Amino acid sequence: MAHSGVLSVTEPGEFAEAFHGANVNISVLTPGDFNAKITRAYLPSLLIMRVSESHPRILHSVVGSDRAIFSFQTERGPGIFRNGVELPPNGIARLARHQSYFQRSLGPVRWTNMSLPVEELHTAASCDLTPPQVEAIATPAPTAMAKLQRLNAAAGSLAESAPEVIDIPEAARGLEQALVEALVTCLGTADRFEDKAAQRRHHAIMRRFHAVLEAEPDRPLYVLEMAEAVGVSVRTLSACCHEHLGVGPKKYLLLRRMGLARQALYAAHPDATTVTDVATQYGFWQLGRFACEYRLLFGESPSLTLRRKRK
Repeated sequence: MAHSGVLSVTEPGEFAEAFHGANVNISVLTPGDFNAKITRAYLPSLLIMRVSESHPRILHSVVGSDRAIFSFQTERGPGIFRNGVELPPNGIARLARHQSYFQRSLGPVRWTNMSLPVEELHTAASCDLTPPQVEAIATPAPTAMAKLQRLNAAAGSLAESAPEVIDIPEAARGLEQALVEALVTCLGTADRFEDKAAQRRHHAIMRRFHAVLEAEPDRPLYVLEMAEAVGVSVRTLSACCHEHLGVGPKKYLLLRRMGLARQALYAAHPDATTVTDVATQYGFWQLGRFACEYRLLFGESPSLTLRRKRK
């Protein structure tokens, strides 16, 4: 069994790498020092990941697991939108199998994922809880959700302060059974969100949008060529991006290019690479403006990023 515990990260790239079993990309939306804490509790079948983040951001994930995955906020706070739909404070998102999604936050957020094999849910539940074809949101009865929140928090507290308890088979099994029962009760009492045809169409457009990004992971991309590649007008692409990302495609692609430049500066050696080399590689031809926007977004100059990793 993997070890339960806590991981703290200070770079968006490190945060993305912490999502085992998923292909994750992240773009931070506001300046300042990003930090996140990921607490994992590994039970016999149930895996819990509790996340605390400091900044609003856009996250894209491709779920590759055959497990049933459920996500909800662990504390009230700024909103979280999933594929353009706001997750209610007491709502549970049921992730679709082998599909991608965009998630954006409006500020510092705390949330959790719970996952377990589908057959475990079939055993525990009287209804069909197979992962849906399209991500769905459910709003459970308040008392049922409050119990699930308490048990999820208890698992996180043990993973942080007493992970050795979770390593005891019977203790882990008892906690797991209580959590699965609470989850099934929540889903059995929930009002379910039904997606609409327009939302499905917009989701399909955003899947194509991300597929273009994935096909050109290291190349700067721009709005006109993205609209052409996705097969929609700039206006339609703009509407879909605002719905799913909270920003237009121009802003998102700029953030992506900034993130690529930052990764390149970290990976480069200052004796062999210059800031100009990296900036122009990612389409920034106004070097003074690049340095200014870089400092505003990441809280340091690009030259400091280039030197800092080598210290």
